[in-house]
Amino acid sequence: MKSRLSARNLTLAYGDRVISTALTLDVPDGAFTAVVGANACGKSTLLRSLVRLLSPKEGAVTFDGQDISRTRPKALARQVGFLPQSADAPENISVRQLVARGRYPHQSFLSTWSDEDERAVTEAMASANVTDLADRRVEDLSGGQRQRVWVAMVLAQETPYLLLDEPTTYLDIAHQYQLLSLFARLRDEGRTVIAVLHDINQACRYADHLIAMKSGAVIAEGPPSDIVTAPLIEKVFDLPNLVVPDPVTGTPMIVPTL
Repeated sequence: MKSRLSARNLTLAYGDRVISTALTLDVPDGAFTAVVGANACGKSTLLRSLVRLLSPKEGAVTFDGQDISRTRPKALARQVGFLPQSADAPENISVRQLVARGRYPHQSFLSTWSDEDERAVTEAMASANVTDLADRRVEDLSGGQRQRVWVAMVLAQETPYLLLDEPTTYLDIAHQYQLLSLFARLRDEGRTVIAVLHDINQACRYADHLIAMKSGAVIAEGPPSDIVTAPLIEKVFDLPNLVVPDPVTGTPMIVPTL
């Protein structure tokens, strides 16, 4: 499995509170990877470490073999885009202005706004289905609308790697599936997507690689059809269940038996 983005023997902690120890994984290139697990199992902490928002106490995260702690922030931001679990927009900023901030890694001190920047912003808003909101203030939008605007900002960054922490938060079911279909299409176009998802059935349907976490550790990873079993789901989520084929895709589908 080819991987440009890797973690080796990570110890991740917030102060004295250790979340993960000896955490090692490779993010498969050109795949849609879903990270799943119960609340507070370390999913978001893992993603934060992969984009240098959390420095490991031990171990290293590497991109193309280089420790990302020694990579210039703008250089990393041209390779890896990140959507956090929650974000605050500046007051009175419009949707178009916020999405345009995704172009910052491509700007220099002397550069001016280019046709390429304009194209990237326009295409990102269209992909995230927020074009009709372009002139609205972000603070006036619903939670679901704001989430799609943040997605558009990350898309405008045009990075080969997209890391997304709970990207379907606040979205109604139709927009959830539209967004996951978009991520799958980006994967098919050659980009690498890694997303924390809460809906295990959505993860199995759209992702081709699954990372299951519990108590800060990776306890299983691989294609959903290879690793998703009733015992694994019960171990990860403490949920009695049956695993049956999804009637549309044939991918694993979890049916609780409570």
